[in-house]
Amino acid sequence: MPDPISAYHDLLARGALAADSQAELEQAQQRRGLTFGPRPVCTVLRPRFLTVPQYTFLRGAVNALLPAFRKVYARGLADPEFRKQFRLLPWEEELLAIEPGFDEPSPTSRFDAFFVSQEELLFTEFNTETPAGAGYTDALTEVFYGLPVFLEFQRDFHVFPLPAKPGVLHALLGSFKQWQGHTSEPPRVAILDWREVPTFSEFVLFDDYFKAMGIEARIIDPRDCEYRDGKLVAGDFHITLIYKRVLITELIGRGGIDHPVVRAVRDRAVCMVNSFRGKLLFKKASLAVLSDEANAALFTPDELDAIRKHIPWTRVLEQGMTVAPNGTTIELLLWTLANKDNLVLKPNDDYGGHGIVLGWTVDDEAWGKAVADALDTPHVVQWKVRLAKEPFPSFENGALHVLERMLDTNPYVAFGAFTHGCLTRISTDPLVNVTAGGGSTVPTFLIESR
Repeated sequence: MPDPISAYHDLLARGALAADSQAELEQAQQRRGLTFGPRPVCTVLRPRFLTVPQYTFLRGAVNALLPAFRKVYARGLADPEFRKQFRLLPWEEELLAIEPGFDEPSPTSRFDAFFVSQEELLFTEFNTETPAGAGYTDALTEVFYGLPVFLEFQRDFHVFPLPAKPGVLHALLGSFKQWQGHTSEPPRVAILDWREVPTFSEFVLFDDYFKAMGIEARIIDPRDCEYRDGKLVAGDFHITLIYKRVLITELIGRGGIDHPVVRAVRDRAVCMVNSFRGKLLFKKASLAVLSDEANAALFTPDELDAIRKHIPWTRVLEQGMTVAPNGTTIELLLWTLANKDNLVLKPNDDYGGHGIVLGWTVDDEAWGKAVADALDTPHVVQWKVRLAKEPFPSFENGALHVLERMLDTNPYVAFGAFTHGCLTRISTDPLVNVTAGGGSTVPTFLIESR
Protein backbone atom coordinates (compact mmCIF):
# COMPACT_ATOMS: atom_id res chain seq x y z
CA MET A 1 0.00 0.00 0.00
CA PRO A 2 1.30 3.51 -0.80
CA ASP A 3 2.28 5.43 2.31
CA PRO A 4 -0.97 7.14 3.37
CA ILE A 5 0.76 9.67 5.64
CA SER A 6 3.02 10.98 2.88
CA ALA A 7 0.12 11.04 0.43
CA TYR A 8 -2.00 13.03 2.88
CA HIS A 9 0.77 15.56 3.56
CA ASP A 10 1.45 15.95 -0.17
CA LEU A 11 -2.20 16.88 -0.69
CA LEU A 12 -1.98 19.55 2.01
CA ALA A 13 0.95 21.14 0.21
CA ARG A 14 -1.17 21.77 -2.88
CA GLY A 15 -3.02 25.02 -3.43
CA ALA A 16 -5.37 26.15 -0.71
CA LEU A 17 -6.28 22.71 0.68
CA ALA A 18 -4.44 23.27 3.96
CA ALA A 19 -5.94 26.72 4.57
CA ASP A 20 -9.44 25.61 3.58
CA SER A 21 -9.22 22.46 5.70
CA GLN A 22 -7.95 24.38 8.72
CA ALA A 23 -10.82 26.85 8.43
CA GLU A 24 -13.37 24.04 8.21
CA LEU A 25 -11.77 22.18 11.14
CA GLU A 26 -12.01 25.25 13.37
CA GLN A 27 -15.54 26.15 12.30
CA ALA A 28 -16.86 22.60 12.60
CA GLN A 29 -15.45 22.18 16.09
CA GLN A 30 -16.91 25.52 17.11
CA ARG A 31 -20.33 24.58 15.72
CA ARG A 32 -20.33 21.26 17.53
CA GLY A 33 -18.85 22.51 20.78
CA LEU A 34 -15.79 20.28 20.50
CA THR A 35 -13.71 21.85 23.22
CA PHE A 36 -11.78 20.52 26.18
CA GLY A 37 -12.27 23.40 28.58
CA PRO A 38 -11.27 26.45 26.50
CA ARG A 39 -9.24 24.47 23.93
CA PRO A 40 -10.38 22.85 20.68
CA VAL A 41 -10.23 19.07 20.98
CA CYS A 42 -8.23 18.67 17.75
CA THR A 43 -5.49 21.02 16.52
CA VAL A 44 -4.02 19.09 13.57
CA LEU A 45 -5.21 18.36 10.03
CA ARG A 46 -4.50 14.63 9.78
CA PRO A 47 -6.27 11.77 11.55
CA ARG A 48 -4.63 8.61 12.84
CA PHE A 49 -4.50 5.73 10.36
CA LEU A 50 -4.47 2.09 11.41
CA THR A 51 -3.79 -0.56 8.79
CA VAL A 52 -5.75 -3.82 8.80
CA PRO A 53 -2.76 -5.80 10.21
CA GLN A 54 -2.31 -3.23 12.99
CA TYR A 55 -5.99 -3.32 13.83
CA THR A 56 -6.03 -7.11 13.86
CA PHE A 57 -2.97 -7.17 16.13
CA LEU A 58 -4.60 -4.64 18.47
CA ARG A 59 -7.81 -6.66 18.71
CA GLY A 60 -5.89 -9.84 19.37
CA ALA A 61 -3.80 -8.30 22.14
CA VAL A 62 -6.83 -6.80 23.90
CA ASN A 63 -8.83 -10.01 23.73
CA ALA A 64 -5.85 -12.03 24.99
CA LEU A 65 -5.40 -9.79 28.04
CA LEU A 66 -9.04 -9.40 29.10
CA PRO A 67 -9.36 -12.93 30.57
CA ALA A 68 -6.28 -12.31 32.73
CA PHE A 69 -7.74 -9.07 34.10
CA ARG A 70 -11.03 -10.82 34.77
CA LYS A 71 -9.22 -13.52 36.75
CA VAL A 72 -7.44 -11.09 39.06
CA TYR A 73 -10.70 -9.17 39.50
CA ALA A 74 -12.58 -12.31 40.53
CA ARG A 75 -9.79 -13.44 42.83
CA GLY A 76 -9.55 -9.97 44.33
CA LEU A 77 -13.27 -9.89 45.13
CA ALA A 78 -13.22 -13.35 46.67
CA ASP A 79 -9.92 -13.25 48.60
CA PRO A 80 -9.21 -10.32 50.97
CA GLU A 81 -5.59 -11.41 51.35
CA PHE A 82 -5.02 -11.42 47.58
CA ARG A 83 -6.88 -8.10 47.31
CA LYS A 84 -4.23 -6.39 49.44
CA GLN A 85 -2.06 -6.26 46.32
CA PHE A 86 -4.39 -3.61 44.83
CA ARG A 87 -3.86 -1.26 47.81
CA LEU A 88 -7.48 -0.25 48.29
CA LEU A 89 -8.32 2.37 50.91
CA PRO A 90 -10.70 1.44 53.77
CA TRP A 91 -13.66 3.32 52.26
CA GLU A 92 -13.00 1.64 48.91
CA GLU A 93 -13.15 -1.74 50.65
CA GLU A 94 -16.54 -0.72 52.05
CA LEU A 95 -17.88 0.22 48.61
CA LEU A 96 -16.53 -2.97 47.09
CA ALA A 97 -19.16 -4.91 49.03
CA ILE A 98 -22.00 -3.24 47.09
CA GLU A 99 -23.45 -5.66 44.53
CA PRO A 100 -23.86 -3.77 41.21
CA GLY A 101 -26.54 -6.03 39.74
CA PHE A 102 -24.58 -7.04 36.63
CA ASP A 103 -21.73 -9.44 35.94
CA GLU A 104 -19.16 -7.43 34.03
CA PRO A 105 -16.39 -5.87 36.19
CA SER A 106 -16.43 -2.66 34.15
CA PRO A 107 -18.95 -2.73 31.30
CA THR A 108 -17.33 0.28 29.60
CA SER A 109 -13.56 0.61 29.81
CA ARG A 110 -10.50 1.68 27.85
CA PHE A 111 -6.90 0.53 27.64
CA ASP A 112 -4.10 3.08 27.28
CA ALA A 113 -1.32 1.69 25.13
CA PHE A 114 1.60 2.49 22.85
CA PHE A 115 1.88 0.90 19.41
CA VAL A 116 5.63 1.10 18.93
CA SER A 117 5.88 -1.30 15.96
CA GLN A 118 4.00 -4.08 14.20
CA GLU A 119 5.40 -6.45 16.84
CA GLU A 120 5.43 -4.23 19.94
CA LEU A 121 2.25 -3.05 21.66
CA LEU A 122 2.37 -2.22 25.37
CA PHE A 123 -0.57 -1.42 27.65
CA THR A 124 0.36 0.99 30.43
CA GLU A 125 -3.04 1.58 32.10
CA PHE A 126 -6.56 0.14 32.21
CA ASN A 127 -9.25 2.77 32.77
CA THR A 128 -12.15 0.82 34.22
CA GLU A 129 -13.76 3.67 36.13
CA THR A 130 -14.60 6.63 33.87
CA PRO A 131 -13.15 6.07 30.38
CA ALA A 132 -13.55 9.32 28.45
CA GLY A 133 -13.10 10.32 24.82
CA ALA A 134 -15.59 8.11 22.97
CA GLY A 135 -17.87 11.05 22.20
CA TYR A 136 -15.01 13.25 21.09
CA THR A 137 -13.42 10.73 18.77
CA ASP A 138 -16.74 9.91 17.08
CA ALA A 139 -17.58 13.59 16.60
CA LEU A 140 -14.11 14.30 15.19
CA THR A 141 -14.55 11.40 12.76
CA GLU A 142 -17.63 13.15 11.36
CA VAL A 143 -15.80 16.49 11.24
CA PHE A 144 -12.89 15.04 9.25
CA TYR A 145 -15.23 13.61 6.63
CA GLY A 146 -16.06 17.24 5.83
CA LEU A 147 -12.48 18.52 5.44
CA PRO A 148 -11.49 19.31 1.83
CA VAL A 149 -8.18 17.46 2.15
CA PHE A 150 -9.91 14.36 3.52
CA LEU A 151 -12.36 14.33 0.61
CA GLU A 152 -9.46 14.42 -1.84
CA PHE A 153 -7.56 11.77 0.09
CA GLN A 154 -10.43 9.30 -0.31
CA ARG A 155 -9.89 9.23 -4.08
CA ASP A 156 -6.90 6.94 -3.49
CA PHE A 157 -7.63 5.33 -0.11
CA HIS A 158 -10.55 3.57 1.52
CA VAL A 159 -11.07 4.85 5.07
CA PHE A 160 -13.41 3.29 7.60
CA PRO A 161 -14.59 4.86 10.87
CA LEU A 162 -14.14 3.07 14.20
CA PRO A 163 -17.18 4.27 16.18
CA ALA A 164 -16.97 4.17 19.97
CA LYS A 165 -20.29 5.57 21.24
CA PRO A 166 -22.33 2.49 20.23
CA GLY A 167 -20.11 0.35 22.45
CA VAL A 168 -20.77 2.64 25.41
CA LEU A 169 -24.51 2.46 24.79
CA HIS A 170 -24.36 -1.34 24.45
CA ALA A 171 -22.53 -1.56 27.80
CA LEU A 172 -25.04 0.71 29.52
CA LEU A 173 -28.15 -1.01 28.19
CA GLY A 174 -26.75 -4.51 28.69
CA SER A 175 -25.90 -3.74 32.30
CA PHE A 176 -29.29 -2.15 32.90
CA LYS A 177 -31.09 -5.17 31.49
CA GLN A 178 -29.24 -7.49 33.88
CA TRP A 179 -29.84 -5.12 36.79
CA GLN A 180 -33.60 -4.76 36.29
CA GLY A 181 -34.26 -8.47 35.80
CA HIS A 182 -37.57 -9.42 34.25
CA THR A 183 -39.05 -5.95 33.89
CA SER A 184 -38.64 -4.03 30.65
CA GLU A 185 -39.10 -0.37 31.61
CA PRO A 186 -36.75 1.84 29.52
CA PRO A 187 -33.95 3.55 31.43
CA ARG A 188 -33.85 7.21 32.42
CA VAL A 189 -30.19 8.08 32.15
CA ALA A 190 -28.20 10.55 34.21
CA ILE A 191 -24.82 11.50 32.72
CA LEU A 192 -23.26 12.15 36.11
CA ASP A 193 -20.36 14.51 36.76
CA TRP A 194 -19.58 17.97 38.07
CA ARG A 195 -20.84 20.72 35.79
CA GLU A 196 -17.48 22.55 35.86
CA VAL A 197 -15.28 19.73 34.51
CA PRO A 198 -13.47 20.37 31.17
CA THR A 199 -15.06 17.28 29.60
CA PHE A 200 -18.59 18.73 29.95
CA SER A 201 -18.79 19.24 26.18
CA GLU A 202 -18.50 15.47 25.72
CA PHE A 203 -21.47 14.95 28.04
CA VAL A 204 -23.49 17.11 25.63
CA LEU A 205 -22.46 14.82 22.77
CA PHE A 206 -23.65 11.77 24.69
CA ASP A 207 -26.85 13.51 25.78
CA ASP A 208 -27.65 14.22 22.12
CA TYR A 209 -26.73 10.66 21.13
CA PHE A 210 -28.84 8.99 23.80
CA LYS A 211 -31.85 11.11 22.86
CA ALA A 212 -31.34 10.37 19.16
CA MET A 213 -31.48 6.67 20.10
CA GLY A 214 -34.80 7.21 21.86
CA ILE A 215 -33.42 7.18 25.40
CA GLU A 216 -34.44 9.76 27.98
CA ALA A 217 -31.30 11.39 29.38
CA ARG A 218 -30.03 14.42 31.26
CA ILE A 219 -26.65 15.76 32.31
CA ILE A 220 -26.75 15.89 36.12
CA ASP A 221 -24.36 17.19 38.74
CA PRO A 222 -24.04 14.90 41.81
CA ARG A 223 -24.76 17.91 44.01
CA ASP A 224 -28.26 18.03 42.51
CA CYS A 225 -29.12 14.44 43.39
CA GLU A 226 -31.53 13.44 46.16
CA TYR A 227 -32.53 10.01 47.40
CA ARG A 228 -36.08 10.06 48.65
CA ASP A 229 -38.96 7.59 48.81
CA GLY A 230 -36.73 4.89 47.38
CA LYS A 231 -35.89 6.88 44.24
CA LEU A 232 -32.80 8.76 43.08
CA VAL A 233 -33.97 12.07 41.66
CA ALA A 234 -32.62 15.36 40.38
CA GLY A 235 -35.44 17.85 40.47
CA ASP A 236 -38.38 16.19 38.73
CA PHE A 237 -36.19 13.62 36.94
CA HIS A 238 -36.28 10.07 38.32
CA ILE A 239 -32.92 8.43 37.54
CA THR A 240 -32.82 4.68 36.93
CA LEU A 241 -29.47 4.38 35.07
CA ILE A 242 -26.31 6.35 35.82
CA TYR A 243 -23.67 6.78 33.13
CA LYS A 244 -21.01 7.50 35.74
CA ARG A 245 -18.42 9.97 34.59
CA VAL A 246 -17.70 11.35 38.06
CA LEU A 247 -14.68 9.81 39.76
CA ILE A 248 -15.53 7.76 42.83
CA THR A 249 -12.74 9.43 44.82
CA GLU A 250 -14.19 12.86 44.07
CA LEU A 251 -17.75 11.76 44.73
CA ILE A 252 -16.84 10.42 48.18
CA GLY A 253 -14.43 13.26 48.87
CA ARG A 254 -17.09 15.90 48.26
CA GLY A 255 -20.23 14.06 49.32
CA GLY A 256 -19.11 11.39 51.76
CA ILE A 257 -19.80 7.69 51.95
CA ASP A 258 -23.53 8.38 52.47
CA HIS A 259 -23.99 10.53 49.37
CA PRO A 260 -27.46 10.00 47.84
CA VAL A 261 -25.92 8.24 44.84
CA VAL A 262 -24.09 5.77 47.08
CA ARG A 263 -27.21 5.03 49.12
CA ALA A 264 -29.34 4.55 46.00
CA VAL A 265 -26.82 2.16 44.41
CA ARG A 266 -26.50 0.24 47.69
CA ASP A 267 -30.29 -0.18 47.88
CA ARG A 268 -30.53 -1.29 44.21
CA ALA A 269 -32.70 1.78 43.51
CA VAL A 270 -30.52 2.75 40.56
CA CYS A 271 -28.13 1.00 38.17
CA MET A 272 -24.70 2.64 37.96
CA VAL A 273 -22.21 1.97 35.17
CA ASN A 274 -19.38 1.60 35.91
CA SER A 275 -19.93 0.28 39.43
CA PHE A 276 -17.90 0.91 42.57
CA ARG A 277 -16.22 -2.45 41.95
CA GLY A 278 -14.60 -1.06 38.82
CA LYS A 279 -12.17 0.64 41.18
CA LEU A 280 -10.32 -2.63 41.65
CA LEU A 281 -8.92 -2.86 38.11
CA PHE A 282 -8.66 0.94 37.80
CA LYS A 283 -5.85 0.85 40.34
CA LYS A 284 -2.48 1.03 38.62
CA ALA A 285 -1.52 -1.84 40.90
CA SER A 286 -3.71 -4.13 38.76
CA LEU A 287 -0.87 -4.16 36.22
CA ALA A 288 1.54 -5.03 39.02
CA VAL A 289 -0.71 -7.96 39.98
CA LEU A 290 -0.57 -9.23 36.39
CA SER A 291 3.15 -8.74 35.84
CA ASP A 292 4.35 -10.09 39.21
CA GLU A 293 5.78 -13.60 38.81
CA ALA A 294 4.33 -14.48 42.22
CA ASN A 295 0.87 -14.56 40.64
CA ALA A 296 1.82 -16.58 37.56
CA ALA A 297 -0.07 -19.69 38.71
CA LEU A 298 -3.36 -17.85 38.16
CA PHE A 299 -2.94 -17.72 34.40
CA THR A 300 -2.91 -20.08 31.43
CA PRO A 301 0.20 -20.29 29.24
CA ASP A 302 -1.52 -18.14 26.59
CA GLU A 303 -2.43 -15.51 29.18
CA LEU A 304 1.11 -15.47 30.55
CA ASP A 305 2.42 -15.01 27.03
CA ALA A 306 0.07 -12.06 26.46
CA ILE A 307 1.11 -10.50 29.79
CA ARG A 308 4.78 -10.91 28.94
CA LYS A 309 4.34 -9.35 25.51
CA HIS A 310 1.95 -6.52 26.33
CA ILE A 311 2.18 -5.52 30.03
CA PRO A 312 5.31 -3.58 31.03
CA TRP A 313 7.04 -4.64 34.24
CA THR A 314 5.13 -2.94 37.08
CA ARG A 315 5.43 -3.08 40.89
CA VAL A 316 3.82 -1.34 43.83
CA LEU A 317 6.56 0.88 45.26
CA GLU A 318 7.67 -0.34 48.69
CA GLN A 319 10.64 -1.75 50.52
CA GLY A 320 11.21 -5.44 49.90
CA MET A 321 12.58 -8.01 47.52
CA THR A 322 11.18 -8.68 44.06
CA VAL A 323 12.26 -9.72 40.57
CA ALA A 324 13.63 -7.04 38.22
CA PRO A 325 12.81 -6.85 34.49
CA ASN A 326 16.02 -8.76 33.70
CA GLY A 327 15.07 -11.60 36.04
CA THR A 328 17.44 -10.81 38.90
CA THR A 329 16.33 -10.49 42.52
CA ILE A 330 16.46 -6.90 43.79
CA GLU A 331 15.54 -4.71 46.75
CA LEU A 332 12.86 -2.67 45.03
CA LEU A 333 13.30 0.71 46.70
CA LEU A 334 17.09 0.88 46.29
CA TRP A 335 16.86 -0.43 42.73
CA THR A 336 14.20 2.18 41.87
CA LEU A 337 16.42 5.00 43.14
CA ALA A 338 19.31 3.74 41.01
CA ASN A 339 17.39 3.21 37.74
CA LYS A 340 15.40 6.39 37.20
CA ASP A 341 16.20 6.67 33.48
CA ASN A 342 14.19 3.54 32.77
CA LEU A 343 11.27 4.07 35.14
CA VAL A 344 7.96 5.89 35.53
CA LEU A 345 6.40 6.65 38.90
CA LYS A 346 2.58 6.74 39.03
CA PRO A 347 0.01 7.29 41.79
CA ASN A 348 -2.02 4.13 42.29
CA ASP A 349 -5.29 6.00 41.92
CA ASP A 350 -5.35 9.11 39.74
CA TYR A 351 -6.11 10.14 36.19
CA GLY A 352 -5.15 12.63 33.51
CA GLY A 353 -1.42 12.27 34.07
CA HIS A 354 -1.65 13.79 37.55
CA GLY A 355 1.33 12.99 39.75
CA ILE A 356 3.22 10.96 37.14
CA VAL A 357 6.99 11.38 37.19
CA LEU A 358 9.04 10.29 34.17
CA GLY A 359 12.41 9.37 35.62
CA TRP A 360 14.47 10.29 32.56
CA THR A 361 13.09 13.87 32.60
CA VAL A 362 14.26 14.78 36.13
CA ASP A 363 17.59 14.88 37.95
CA ASP A 364 18.66 12.51 40.74
CA GLU A 365 17.58 14.87 43.51
CA ALA A 366 14.09 15.34 42.09
CA TRP A 367 13.74 11.60 41.51
CA GLY A 368 14.83 10.81 45.05
CA LYS A 369 12.28 13.25 46.44
CA ALA A 370 9.53 11.84 44.20
CA VAL A 371 10.30 8.29 45.36
CA ALA A 372 10.34 9.37 49.02
CA ASP A 373 7.03 11.21 48.62
CA ALA A 374 5.51 8.23 46.82
CA LEU A 375 5.98 6.07 49.92
CA ASP A 376 3.36 8.15 51.75
CA THR A 377 0.50 7.02 49.48
CA PRO A 378 0.32 3.96 47.21
CA HIS A 379 2.30 4.37 43.97
CA VAL A 380 3.52 2.01 41.30
CA VAL A 381 6.82 2.03 39.48
CA GLN A 382 6.70 0.92 35.84
CA TRP A 383 9.34 0.14 33.24
CA LYS A 384 9.74 2.85 30.61
CA VAL A 385 7.84 2.27 27.37
CA ARG A 386 9.21 3.42 24.03
CA LEU A 387 6.85 6.06 22.65
CA ALA A 388 5.49 5.80 19.14
CA LYS A 389 5.95 8.87 16.92
CA GLU A 390 4.36 10.13 13.72
CA PRO A 391 4.42 13.44 11.83
CA PHE A 392 1.21 15.49 12.06
CA PRO A 393 0.43 18.64 10.04
CA SER A 394 -1.10 21.90 11.21
CA PHE A 395 -1.77 25.19 9.43
CA GLU A 396 -0.73 28.24 11.44
CA ASN A 397 0.08 31.83 10.55
CA GLY A 398 -0.55 31.17 6.87
CA ALA A 399 1.88 28.25 6.59
CA LEU A 400 1.78 24.46 6.75
CA HIS A 401 3.83 22.93 9.56
CA VAL A 402 4.56 19.21 9.93
CA LEU A 403 5.81 18.27 13.36
CA GLU A 404 6.67 14.87 14.77
CA ARG A 405 4.49 14.05 17.74
CA MET A 406 4.22 11.19 20.19
CA LEU A 407 0.96 9.26 20.11
CA ASP A 408 -0.84 6.60 22.07
CA THR A 409 -3.41 3.96 21.10
CA ASN A 410 -6.39 3.54 23.41
CA PRO A 411 -8.92 0.84 22.43
CA TYR A 412 -12.37 0.77 24.03
CA VAL A 413 -13.84 -2.32 25.65
CA ALA A 414 -17.60 -2.83 25.99
CA PHE A 415 -19.15 -5.63 28.00
CA GLY A 416 -15.92 -7.62 28.10
CA ALA A 417 -14.95 -7.41 24.42
CA PHE A 418 -12.96 -5.00 22.27
CA THR A 419 -15.28 -2.72 20.32
CA HIS A 420 -14.46 -0.76 17.19
CA GLY A 421 -13.59 2.48 18.97
CA CYS A 422 -10.03 3.67 19.51
CA LEU A 423 -8.94 6.97 21.05
CA THR A 424 -5.70 8.49 19.78
CA ARG A 425 -3.96 11.34 21.60
CA ILE A 426 -0.90 13.13 20.26
CA SER A 427 1.60 15.38 22.01
CA THR A 428 5.04 16.91 21.76
CA ASP A 429 5.45 16.09 25.46
CA PRO A 430 6.34 12.53 26.56
CA LEU A 431 3.35 12.60 28.92
CA VAL A 432 0.76 11.96 26.22
CA ASN A 433 -2.37 13.08 28.00
CA VAL A 434 -4.77 15.85 27.02
CA THR A 435 -6.05 16.27 30.58
CA ALA A 436 -2.52 16.93 31.75
CA GLY A 437 -2.54 20.10 29.66
CA GLY A 438 -0.78 19.11 26.47
CA GLY A 439 -1.58 17.48 23.22
CA SER A 440 -4.62 16.94 21.09
CA THR A 441 -7.15 14.24 20.26
CA VAL A 442 -7.40 13.01 16.68
CA PRO A 443 -9.92 10.60 15.13
CA THR A 444 -8.77 7.10 14.24
CA PHE A 445 -9.56 5.45 10.90
CA LEU A 446 -8.97 2.01 9.46
CA ILE A 447 -7.31 2.41 6.07
CA GLU A 448 -6.80 0.47 2.83
CA SER A 449 -5.58 1.59 -0.58
CA ARG A 450 -8.07 1.54 -3.45
